[in-house]
Amino acid sequence: MDNSILIIALAITTLVIVVVVAAVMRGRVAKAKGDPERSSFTKQHGEPPRQNRPGTDH
Repeated sequence: MDNSILIIALAITTLVIVVVVAAVMRGRVAKAKGDPERSSFTKQHGEPPRQNRPGTDH
């Protein structure tokens, strides 16, 4: 095989492995929490950003 094909195959394989591992880890966290919802951080911090402090306006 040509080296360029091997490099592309390795890159695609790496991406697939990363996605699979991330999905498995997310599933384990959801199972440990007993709740498949997103974390409470995103629920509690989903409001619009606060106003800039005085003197820091851009």
